[in-house]
Amino acid sequence: MNRSLILLPLLVATLAGCKPENKFQPPPPPEITIALPLQQEVVPFEIQTGNTVAFNTVDLVARVEGFLTSQNYVDGAIVKKGDTLFVIEQTMYKAKVKEAEAGLDAAKAQLVQAEAEFSRQQTLLQQNVSAQNVFDQAKAKRDSARANVENNEGNLVIAQTNLAYTTVSAPFDGIVTKHLVSVGELVGNGVATKLATIVQLDPIYVEFNVSEQDVLTVRANLKGKRMTVEELAKIPLDIGLMNEEGFPHSGFMNYVSPEIDPNTGTILVRGLFQNPNGVLLPGFFARVRMPMGLAAEKAMLVPNRVIAEDQAGRYVLVVNKDDVVEQRRITQGMLLPGGLRAITKGLNAEDRVVLTTSGRAVPGGKVVPKLTTLTPPPPGDNILK
Repeated sequence: MNRSLILLPLLVATLAGCKPENKFQPPPPPEITIALPLQQEVVPFEIQTGNTVAFNTVDLVARVEGFLTSQNYVDGAIVKKGDTLFVIEQTMYKAKVKEAEAGLDAAKAQLVQAEAEFSRQQTLLQQNVSAQNVFDQAKAKRDSARANVENNEGNLVIAQTNLAYTTVSAPFDGIVTKHLVSVGELVGNGVATKLATIVQLDPIYVEFNVSEQDVLTVRANLKGKRMTVEELAKIPLDIGLMNEEGFPHSGFMNYVSPEIDPNTGTILVRGLFQNPNGVLLPGFFARVRMPMGLAAEKAMLVPNRVIAEDQAGRYVLVVNKDDVVEQRRITQGMLLPGGLRAITKGLNAEDRVVLTTSGRAVPGGKVVPKLTTLTPPPPGDNILK
């Protein structure tokens, strides 16, 4: 056998054994997006729930008896102050006014005659021509005539007032509900008959209840000072309806109850909002954003989506100077417009916050950070300074 044929396999095996060993090559560090937190002064606030309440609501009633002769508005119409809404039959009341006027004219004529007689008897008494009792009679007649004039003046006022009551007018600008009594019906027969209701929508109130704990927090922020009505009117409030995003309606605080309800442990607070288009109707459920103080607090703002939570609490991921991911415990504050969350403790202005939430940033792992800039909150929000 050829010796070279025997050595060939041995040579192949030897060469194969000389190949370098396969070693694990770790993947390159992932590229992630980071950003410095925004620095912003923020007024702390709480979200409460409340209801809209009409600024004015008045029942329109018939204060005199008579048949309803006209309805001068369309149900649900917007009316102005002083507009005539209902008219009650006026014939009898106009006659009463004329009767009272005639009675007053007669009483005034009697008073003129009585005063003339009194003056004559006073002169005769001074001349010792008339007796004292005759003078006294003239004086009593004059005084009686004066009282009669005053009595008839009162009757005229009553008659004129009753005539005025036959016209039911709008006491303020508002919307009138559907009529409750039809034309031709007898109203005011011994009782005040309700004809309709008028509701003032502009402005409009929003009422809500604040817990005792929140009251104490606000008081502490105000250093125990009780605010005047003028100072209350400078505290902004914002509300949003059930189908609205955020708090698009802005107003001001209008009233705070001077006592806490012992049954609920809350205090009633009321806000005043302009409502020129009538968008807000009485009885709407509203979310109310109420500031907890007047002074703004410095906070770091980060996207709310980057905040995570475990059994130890909330945290965010940051990248240190060696480009290694770290876990940073935080205390979060309010959720602000634009999806930003205020961080009150745990972050500094120099911290590089991880924005990538795909799981590529792991605490202790090295990364390749790519710096970007956060978008500031939209302007015009009264909780931002």
